[in-house]
Order: sequence, then structure tokens, then C-alpha cells
Amino acid sequence: MNKSRSTPVEINKSDFKKIGYDLIDTIADFFDTIESYKVTSGESPVQLQKTLTATGLPEEGKSAAEIISRSSDLLLNHSLFNGHPKFMGYITSSPAPIGVLGDLLSAAVNQNVGAQILSPMATEIEKQTVQWLAEFIGVSPSYGGVLVSGGNMANFNAFLVARTAKMPKSLKEEGLVNTNSKLVAYCSKATHTWVEKAAILFGHGSKSIRWIPTDSENRMNNDLLSKTIQQDLRNGYQPFMVVGTAGDVSTGVVDNLKEIASICNKNNLWFHIDGAYGAPAAIIPEFKSVFEGMDLADSIAIDPHKWLYTPLEAGCTLVKNPKHLIDTYSSHPEYYNFSKDEEGQSLNFYEYGLQNSRGFKALKVWMALQQIGSNGYTEMIAEDIKLSKLLYELAEKHPELEAITQNLSITTFRYVPMYGLPENQLKREAYLNTLNETLLDSLQQGGEVFLSNAIVLEKYCLRSCIVNFRTSESDIQEIIEIVIREGIKLHSQMQKATL
Repeated sequence: MNKSRSTPVEINKSDFKKIGYDLIDTIADFFDTIESYKVTSGESPVQLQKTLTATGLPEEGKSAAEIISRSSDLLLNHSLFNGHPKFMGYITSSPAPIGVLGDLLSAAVNQNVGAQILSPMATEIEKQTVQWLAEFIGVSPSYGGVLVSGGNMANFNAFLVARTAKMPKSLKEEGLVNTNSKLVAYCSKATHTWVEKAAILFGHGSKSIRWIPTDSENRMNNDLLSKTIQQDLRNGYQPFMVVGTAGDVSTGVVDNLKEIASICNKNNLWFHIDGAYGAPAAIIPEFKSVFEGMDLADSIAIDPHKWLYTPLEAGCTLVKNPKHLIDTYSSHPEYYNFSKDEEGQSLNFYEYGLQNSRGFKALKVWMALQQIGSNGYTEMIAEDIKLSKLLYELAEKHPELEAITQNLSITTFRYVPMYGLPENQLKREAYLNTLNETLLDSLQQGGEVFLSNAIVLEKYCLRSCIVNFRTSESDIQEIIEIVIREGIKLHSQMQKATL
């Protein structure tokens, strides 16, 4: 009796090996020649749709080899490559090749890392990965945590945990409406927009966020933070958490974390750190003082797919007392036969976050941490910072560039023509903002370099964030040349348009 079942999804061993080896060859060639590609194709959605061709759902299947070949062509010739050495927009790193292989292996085993019984080894690897991430940024390895998709989810997790920890236990049954509480959270004006999204999505409303002004260094003004907390208490509000930023997305500034920790301790508030981008820089010896106080946080968000060079997706929520995670997320319906083992070592990750079904995100992080090691990461992160400083220095020296800020691996600067600017200061600044915004659009579409933007002191700036192990000094020098060339061209066009 034939026990095998013939299905359209199967690929026999011989074909699977041939297709797989060809794909690995294609990827290896791509990695080896990525600098010869444009950073982005710059194609419009309509152009991409024509390339993809609009057809209905196929009724008959095609060969796997044909599908893989076409998919490779589509992605390698019509994508934006954040692994390109001149990609410095937003905060997405070049993917570590070992992480790419890790995703392949993870998909093959296809673990649901929601319960230990469903993912025995994967659960243990994720537990160890969380421990290593805590050690990496210099906090106690006893922090518990969970891998998530990225910064928003890592911070959302912490927001909900903070609320549960600081609210009466009746919250779960009664909900926010019936607790008669006027919960408020605090963060600097430079904090990422996730905090507003969390307040809206979790029923607090955007008015529950106190956006504290920044000081002259763009750090949260902690004197104003303390005063605002006291004022809210007098007015009958219930402060429950403060968010400190370890590397803000616009300029890379790190708040005074130690001071914030002291304020939280004094007022019995949950101290959360959004370190999605910047926290890994704590491994650099000369930056230890910058991150002082991070070990006092109740929770920390960190994104391995940012400065640990892991392929998307990989974020992580770390919590000093892991019991708070279970208090927030645990549930035990009768159809969950996920019991603890006799030694009490079993951990079911569905009790640590919003997801029940969870992919094995930890494997690629775990593999990269082993291959690179803390010394390797120290070397690469320090090099990224050095290159960012070089960009700032070159912008500072160039007569047609204005260097604005440099923190961690983020530099902001803008193009300032040597001639043809309005004499009126307000009109001059308005023109420069329009010019640099137009310049950024042109650079992003052109495909030679990909930068993003930041608004600093009301100036529209070009923003470079280097979390890229492929970027070199020659790339930095070439970027200066590209910006100047395109800036001169656009300024000339805008001058002619006003005549």
C-alpha cells in the first residue's frame, strides 16, 4: 500500500536541491555585487504593476523553478535595497547573511513559538537570545522578554505592561472606563510617534500623552518633566509611566536616563526606555556614560533588525520583572493544554505578548550574535559612528553645506547654495526648506543614495543614519559629491522658475 500522498505543493528532493542551490547562487551574487545596483529603482506604483502584470488568481499551477526565477528577477531589479552601502534612510540595516540563512532554516522547521510544547528547542533559543540581548546592552540577564516584529510592537508591549503594573487588578475585569482613572504618560517631544498610537489604540486617547519640551541638546527637559508630573497630580490625574529615549529617530540623542529613573522612582512611575535604535551603542566603552541609568529601566525596547544587522523582522521587549509580562498577557482557556513541567522551567511565549501564533524570529538573531560576538559588534557599531562623524565633518567644511547635528550614527545637514538666496531671513529659511525637501525627493528617486529627513530647529534637513556594515569612507565622500551636484542643479531650476 502506497503511504505517500501526492499533492500539488510537493517538490521532490532532486528538484528542491536544484532550485535551492540556484537561489543561493543568485543571492550570493547579489550580496557580492550589491554596490553596483541602484539603491532603489525609483519606479512608480503604476510602473511596478505593469511589470508584475495584473492577472487573476491562477487556476493552474506553474513549476517552482519558474516561480523562483521570476520572483528573483522582480525583487532584484525592482526593489529598494537597505543593504546597499549608500542606503542611510530611516533605520533599517544591511541584513547579516547568516540571518538570511537562519530565516531559511526557521521556515523549514516552521515552529509556532507560542507554547513550549509546540516549539521545544525554539523556545529555549529565544529565552537565551533575550538573555544575550540584555547582556549586550548592559542590563541584568535576569530581564525577561519576547521577540516581536519591531519597535512599535516592542514599545506597545511595554506600554500595556506598564499600565497593568500601575493600575488596580480590577482593570482586567472593569476596563478603563470603570476605573475612574485619568491615566497620563510622559515623553519628550522627540519621542517616536508609537507612543501616541499606543494611547489611541489602547483607549487612553491622544490627550493622555504629555509631550515634554526638549533642552538645548534635544534631550527631554527633566525639570519640566518633574513639574508637569506634580501639576497633573494636583489636578487629579494619574501618572503611570515615563518614556525615555535612547537614540531618538531624528537626531540620535539619548535622554538623561539616570535622572529620569530617579524621577520615576520618586513618583512610583514605570520607567520605559525606547532604545529600538540606539541601545546597542551602549556596548561601546566611550558611550557608557551616555547610557547611564539604562539598567534602572522597568522595560526596554530594542530592535535587532536596526543596529544588530538582523534581517527584518526582529524587535524585542525586555522587562526587568518578567512576572509583569505574565500578569498582562496570560490566559488559560480550557483548550490550551500548555502546562508547566515538573521543574517549572517551561515558558510559553504567548503569555509574554500579544501574539499566540509566533514565528521563530529569534533564530536569526541568535545566530548573528554567535557569529559576530560582542567584540565584532563593538567594532562594527563604532565604525558606523565614525563614518557618521566623517559625514558631519565633511558637511561642516563644505561651503555649500550646513552641518546641523551629529549623535550616535545619525548626522543631519542641509544644502545651502552660495548664491541666489533671498535677503529676507524668513524668506531665506522658507526657500532653503523647500529646496532641501525637493532635493531629498530627487535623491530618493534617483537611486544613487537614499537619505531621509529631519526637522531640526525648524530647518528641513537631510538625515543620514548609518547602521550598515557595507558602508565605507568612499561612500561618505561620494554622497557629499552627489548632494552638491543635485543641489546645484535643483537650485538652478528653482531660480529659473521664479524668473
